[in-house]
Amino acid sequence: MSLVFIIGGIVVIIGMTLAFLATSFINAAYGFREAQRAEAVAASGAYDAILRLTRNKDLSGVYALPIDGLSASVTVSPDVPSAGFVTIVSNSSVSGRFRSVESVVSRDAVSGQISLISWRAAL
Repeated sequence: MSLVFIIGGIVVIIGMTLAFLATSFINAAYGFREAQRAEAVAASGAYDAILRLTRNKDLSGVYALPIDGLSASVTVSPDVPSAGFVTIVSNSSVSGRFRSVESVVSRDAVSGQISLISWRAAL
């Protein structure tokens, strides 16, 4: 009789371990997917700011960009880090996963031509 309890206990422990591992893997995959979505939304905000800069060379300030039910907060800072450059910071959060994209572009004062200098994705 005690052998049945021992075997039953081992089976229950193995079952609980498998259930815990399956739940952990599902949560990890979900978190990765949401982090990727947050980074894609933040990158879209940065690309949008670059596009707006090509149309309006005096663009500056903060605006929100709605994308498929999500939103990117975009900050455009002219003359940062120095004159003739524009720093763009785009932030997004999806299900608690925060991502940020920072890009620096050079802007020609006469022609308004935009050239991408740097692009950095951050947590």
